[in-house]
Amino acid sequence: MHLPRLRTWLQASLLCCTVTLQAATYFPPPDSQGGWRTLKDAREIREKAGMDLSRLETAFEVCERGTQNGGLLVVRKGYLVYEKYFGRASRNCNPDMASTGKAFTSIACGVMLREFRDKIPDGLDTKVFTEKFLPQAFPLNDPRKADIKLGHLLCMSAGYWGEGQSPSAITNGKAQPLKPVPGQNIRDLDRSSLDVPLWCGPGEGYSYSSPAPHIASLVLRNITGMELQDFIRTRLGNPMGWESWDYCLHRGDFLMPHANGAGSIAVHATDALRFGYCLAHGGNWAGKSLVPESYIKLCQSALSYNTHTPFALQFENNADGHVLAAPKDAFFKSGAGGFGILIVPSQDLVIYKMGGKDGQYDPALTGLPQPEFTDHSRDSWQPLPKLPFNEGSLGGDDGLRRVLELVSLAVIE
Repeated sequence: MHLPRLRTWLQASLLCCTVTLQAATYFPPPDSQGGWRTLKDAREIREKAGMDLSRLETAFEVCERGTQNGGLLVVRKGYLVYEKYFGRASRNCNPDMASTGKAFTSIACGVMLREFRDKIPDGLDTKVFTEKFLPQAFPLNDPRKADIKLGHLLCMSAGYWGEGQSPSAITNGKAQPLKPVPGQNIRDLDRSSLDVPLWCGPGEGYSYSSPAPHIASLVLRNITGMELQDFIRTRLGNPMGWESWDYCLHRGDFLMPHANGAGSIAVHATDALRFGYCLAHGGNWAGKSLVPESYIKLCQSALSYNTHTPFALQFENNADGHVLAAPKDAFFKSGAGGFGILIVPSQDLVIYKMGGKDGQYDPALTGLPQPEFTDHSRDSWQPLPKLPFNEGSLGGDDGLRRVLELVSLAVIE
């Protein structure tokens, strides 16, 4: 075959293979139009999804031990392989997913960096504490903030003081305690986030600090001219078919004017799976690139912005193999109360672990209509204490990592 003909034939063959692969990938319609495809029993789950149902049941038991309310949903090869709830959790409720929402903020920023590249050409390397990107921050209360890059904010390495009553910081893998300082105030979210002090210079250490991702969302708001939830709705939610979701903006007698980039998104369980499924497939949804694949790869990698912990762009990743029984390309985001979205692209696997205390299921948080709640069996639930002869309730991030290991081990192909 002549060289030009050979080249043409190879190009045509490659295009044919690409189209075939795209056609073979299943993307579910919205739940109101049928939703995820499902399987009937253990045999079908093994044959079509390549998973062991009994091992998934073990993972669910860990979920039950860890939180008052919750559930476990697993998607593999486009099949909703497992879906089970307890307590107040259900498919169509809208719980406060707490810091799991940080993952949505990060991915929104990744979309922004591609769509508005002309406004922020340096991307994650952009020093954002300028009049252009953060006019609300001036005058700066610390000159070191002028060196904070967007990548620092999204990797929790901007130097912002950690949160809670016992904050901690990590420098080159070594932990140290920090004294508590005032953090976010929902009645003045932007200003309070900007004013949290720095415990170190940008890039010099890691401390889990919610003001940082909220400031990143403030940058997004300034660049796009859109509220965070509206940007997510138009770029991610609507294309994927999310139904009836919002942020938890209603706080007693106060309606927050802006969504918190640090969390408290509230989506249906099956829509949380859609979000993870899109990331597992390189940001693609039904042939459309919703999220830059290059940005998703960064979420799975060790980055120069944070050389202290395996945390990149609001996701904990397993690039260093610290979650021993999980593939190294796994990445995930947890949220207070035992929530978590976990993605393992090499296994075509997405996991949504629900959790939460009763207050996280308060319908007043979003104002959205909620399913009737009838299961009161968990009303008096208390966590099992950790003793020398057991692992306790396996709540929090420890429980999330254990679920990741168990579900990954349920893959039998």
